[in-house]
Amino acid sequence: MNLVDFSASSLSVLPAILALGLAIVTRRVLLSLGLGILSGAVLLNDFSISGTASYLFGLIKGLFIADGSINSWNMSIVAFLVLLGSITALITLSGGTRAFAEWAQTRVKSKRGAKLLAAFLGVFIFVDDYFNSLAVGAISRPVTDRFHVSRAKLAYILDSTAAPMCVIMPASSWGAYIITIVGGILVSHGVTEYSPLSAFAHMIPMNFYAIFALLMVFAVAWFQMDVGPMRRFEYQASTGSRLGDDENSDTSLDDELGIKESDKGRVTDLIVPIIVLIVATMSWMVYSGAQVLAADGKAFSILGAFENTDVGMSLLYGSAMGLFVALVTVFKQGIPVSDVAQTVWVGSKSMFGAILILLFAWTIGSVIGDMATGKFLSTLIQGNLSPQLLPVILFLLSAAMAFSTGTSWGTFGIMLPIAGDLSAATDIALMLPMLSAVLAGAVFGDHCSPISDTTILSSTGARCGHIDHVSTQLPYALAIALVAGLSYLVLGYTDSLSISLLAGMCAFVLVCVLFGWLSRRPGKLA
Repeated sequence: MNLVDFSASSLSVLPAILALGLAIVTRRVLLSLGLGILSGAVLLNDFSISGTASYLFGLIKGLFIADGSINSWNMSIVAFLVLLGSITALITLSGGTRAFAEWAQTRVKSKRGAKLLAAFLGVFIFVDDYFNSLAVGAISRPVTDRFHVSRAKLAYILDSTAAPMCVIMPASSWGAYIITIVGGILVSHGVTEYSPLSAFAHMIPMNFYAIFALLMVFAVAWFQMDVGPMRRFEYQASTGSRLGDDENSDTSLDDELGIKESDKGRVTDLIVPIIVLIVATMSWMVYSGAQVLAADGKAFSILGAFENTDVGMSLLYGSAMGLFVALVTVFKQGIPVSDVAQTVWVGSKSMFGAILILLFAWTIGSVIGDMATGKFLSTLIQGNLSPQLLPVILFLLSAAMAFSTGTSWGTFGIMLPIAGDLSAATDIALMLPMLSAVLAGAVFGDHCSPISDTTILSSTGARCGHIDHVSTQLPYALAIALVAGLSYLVLGYTDSLSISLLAGMCAFVLVCVLFGWLSRRPGKLA
């Protein structure tokens, strides 16, 4: 199929802008994504009806079938969501969520403690951002609900601990992916000073957005800094009104599933299935990665295993083990099989809305790729630029690309090699700062994008309206982006990590002071 080439045309950004603009204005995510997909398909096929239909059919088919067989990545993520929905419902049926909430009440004494619990869980569960958002949401939601923390605030905590932790942890799906790309960049430019892992380790303190985003989560949790739309949602939650879920949200996932909780539940009924899920997922990540290493004749190492792991299948097998343990838990209580089967169906069905949005998001991602949106955006940095400005420019360009495409990983794949080429052509000493700026900008853009799958899953994990989550997180993400941008500007001109971190920390404190003042300013809340 011959598609029109838009790599040098500003029209390449039209589908992304259309989908983003409509999603924000209409709050109808599926409609917005659908029109973005359709507009891109029409343009790529030069307004041919038959060509557009054939192209769309190929895209939809590709979601489920790739290279003549099942699309294992997409379907494993879909199956993971279905199984996780069933696990969550079974934990509710067992009375585990109620028992954990009652237990937490005796330990977590305040609204602040409930938010800190969610934040700490988000930091320590860093295997994968998908898993982080959904699993931490399932664990934390009963506690944050009990202390009247809004669902929007929980979604913010989930989203702002998931990707920022994954992007700075080498033993995560993100870390393994990034290390692989960075290793190729180092080899192609003859850089022998760093190994791929040591280069990644040196880049961790330079990932200013991730670092300050994590700090902001704990500052917001501790000091109750509610700014922008978040103030209204927190006020609603404090009065017991919908717990931060907007009545008009088209993507609201109602938490009232009609499941009757057992009065025999224990804390372990919640904790054990989740622990099994985590341990089984990590174990399968190591096992599947080790198999690839053995097939290639390479020595086993934990890092090597994570670099070569099959994340999708690991999540699938881990969730299957978690489901098995959750089933054992409810059957041990003597709950009838019919009730268990009904609960499994209800839990699976609760994920269908999120799965549908994900399918649309994956489809528009393919359209945006065919429109060459990333290539067009990358040309914006061409020209005579001071090398000292390149880190902050790459940060902003990567943010724009991730925002438009809704994918951090896709931005990494395009922008990291460009950053490596630019540093080699200008100042090789700026390679790691420039690579770090790409990572930070991609996470920032991904945080702000309504079509990002991780943003969607964070709102899913919190049972929060999707656009509500995007709008309430935006002020915090923008503020941290300003802090990170200043830090990269200072890093480019001083070549000093300590000075740039100090400048960033000063700006971060000023932002916290401003947010503290804004959150206490009188204003309309209802």
